[in-house]
Amino acid sequence: MLLAALTLLVVQVCVFAEHVRVSWNVGYLNISRDGYNTWQAIGVNGSLPIAPIYVDEGDILELNVHNLLDKPISVHSHGLFFKNATYYDGAGMVTECGIPPNESFTYIIDTGGQTGTFWIHGHHHSELSDGLRAPFIIREKVPAVQYDEDILITLEDWQRMRADDLTNLQQSVPFGSLGPNNPTALINGIN
Repeated sequence: MLLAALTLLVVQVCVFAEHVRVSWNVGYLNISRDGYNTWQAIGVNGSLPIAPIYVDEGDILELNVHNLLDKPISVHSHGLFFKNATYYDGAGMVTECGIPPNESFTYIIDTGGQTGTFWIHGHHHSELSDGLRAPFIIREKVPAVQYDEDILITLEDWQRMRADDLTNLQQSVPFGSLGPNNPTALINGIN
């Protein structure tokens, strides 16, 4: 009897889990997100900010990333556990070598046993600071509390120049001589 009940439970979980397929073409775009400066940033499918990814608890996310940049990239799912699949963690030069230019890689992310608000971001060079980041929401199958609606609010610092250029500038002058670097604060991707 117990075996039959467990088998039924496993079958129910498998039936309700879905494969959610998302394709990201990661490339450069010229954009002014703060209303003051236009510069080359990194977007997905020609857009920035990048649309959030929503899945339900237990779903399998298949995130196909095609690298249109001129340098390797990787995509890290911040805060998620990758039991027996650390090679999908996306930490450049730690769990993977990165996706070479004009190549693709599909990350398989099993959300079983995980719920909440996470984020997916570039994790190889400076892609994170240049825009390659997006919320990743894993909704509970059965919410622990009842509520009227979910409202996603993202906050981010937006530098006044590309991250590589800022790093080169900072390294070319004596420490502290540039003064404070005051990025623009963005709420849900806009100033």
